[in-house]
Amino acid sequence: MSNTDGFIDEVIEEVRRDRLFAFFRKYGWLVLLVVLAIVGGVAWNEWNKAQQAAAARAFGTEVQAALSLNDPAVRAKALESLKATGGRGAILNLLAAGSAVEANDMAAAEAALKAVAGDASLGPAFQDLAALKAVIVQQQTTPAADRIAALKPLAEAGRPYRPLAMEQLALIAVEQGDTAGAITQFKAILQEPQVTPGLRRRATAMIVALGGDPTKN
Repeated sequence: MSNTDGFIDEVIEEVRRDRLFAFFRKYGWLVLLVVLAIVGGVAWNEWNKAQQAAAARAFGTEVQAALSLNDPAVRAKALESLKATGGRGAILNLLAAGSAVEANDMAAAEAALKAVAGDASLGPAFQDLAALKAVIVQQQTTPAADRIAALKPLAEAGRPYRPLAMEQLALIAVEQGDTAGAITQFKAILQEPQVTPGLRRRATAMIVALGGDPTKN
């Protein structure tokens, strides 16, 4: 490399440095602001995660304390007294409904379940579960036709608790003396791809008890 080339490179490098310094003199505050915004955002995100984790732990502790109460009526009241929204609120209502059933307070159980089943913001995972439990709770007080009407949408393909809704429909058929219809429904449960081992055993036992053959369609 000649001296001329070296001199030109030095000049170019000096010009670049001058331009860089000029850029920082003009826009350095903006760069600093962006950096601070990024650091602040990360810090806030970590703080928010920590707050959510702390709230979840506190909620879990409160729920455990309520569930540890032996008297189901007192337990239901303790669960109802806890404040939560969204999914946590749905969990509280479902737990409170279970305790109310234990305490033989069916009105309170139905009210808690209806609060979940009627909340469209919760989605089918919570809504369908509450609706299914409500049908079971109403077994002794609601006509079979009304229960069937409530169960049929829950038993449609793609619904999260379809096999359990089908089981309740089969049990209503037994209740009505429709043995053939009950056997057909229990056999349909055995064909469900997501049926649990426990439900499969129950369905098989009911088919046998009703005089059917689980191995034949």
